[in-house]
Amino acid sequence: MNGTSTRNRLALSAAIGLLAAAAAAQSSATVDEIVARVGARVDEYFHRAESIVCLERVMVQPIRSDLTPEGFARVLEYDLRVTWERSAGGETPEAKVLRQLRKINGRDARAGAEPKCMDPKAVSPEPLAFLLPSKRDDYVFALSGAGRDRNRAALILTYKARAFGKAEVTHKDDCTNIELPGWMKGRIWADPATHDVLRLEETLARRFDFRTPIEHARFGGDDTAVLERADTSIRYRPVTFTDPEETVLLPESIESLTLVRGGGRIGNRTVQTFSGYKRFVTAGRLVK
Repeated sequence: MNGTSTRNRLALSAAIGLLAAAAAAQSSATVDEIVARVGARVDEYFHRAESIVCLERVMVQPIRSDLTPEGFARVLEYDLRVTWERSAGGETPEAKVLRQLRKINGRDARAGAEPKCMDPKAVSPEPLAFLLPSKRDDYVFALSGAGRDRNRAALILTYKARAFGKAEVTHKDDCTNIELPGWMKGRIWADPATHDVLRLEETLARRFDFRTPIEHARFGGDDTAVLERADTSIRYRPVTFTDPEETVLLPESIESLTLVRGGGRIGNRTVQTFSGYKRFVTAGRLVK
């Protein structure tokens, strides 16, 4: 038993030593310099991702106020890719995720199938775009210190928007869409050597009160509602391609939770997983 305890202490000491070395390697760099390095890797990632397609599987599960499932989940499959194209005027490009719906609950989607309220949008912003130079000045970053992610050394950065933007709430049929620019804050786990993003977590900086059409309120309730939680966790993993050989850190999963008190639906838990990555290396040729 003493031998085991000694080995455990040695292993712990080694782990602490690795974290300390990672932190020391960054000690001479300012937060702005570290964020700039992370942003440069995101820039490279977007350039590479334009030639990569994958399969996205999405499960949208309605939940009750205690976060337990309510009813059946909706399962979707998409072909997904990232686009990052400059305009004719040369303005900074907007990184976007493009989806093409393939299946709904295991069945082939009909042409022109209308998305449901909580389905991912056909075109949506790329979640790491805020780290690009054109967006970074809108955020305040801080270095939280050294940490670990899946037994890998990591630098942890925190961020928040410099200002709360104007909230927009729109209603269509039974769907309420809430846009809250600048209302989120989060943490980034980055590789201390390469500055690749390993993980990102984001949450509401403060709750948001809004009104919902009275006809959507449950059991005769009033039209006031509160968005209490809007949490997102994104993980990335290395994907290796051959011919030519290349390893790219790409999304593995996104888990989101939205919780509303009052008004209509209580909330949803959404899990997105990404697989089957393929790369276009020449016109019309795909490589796994």
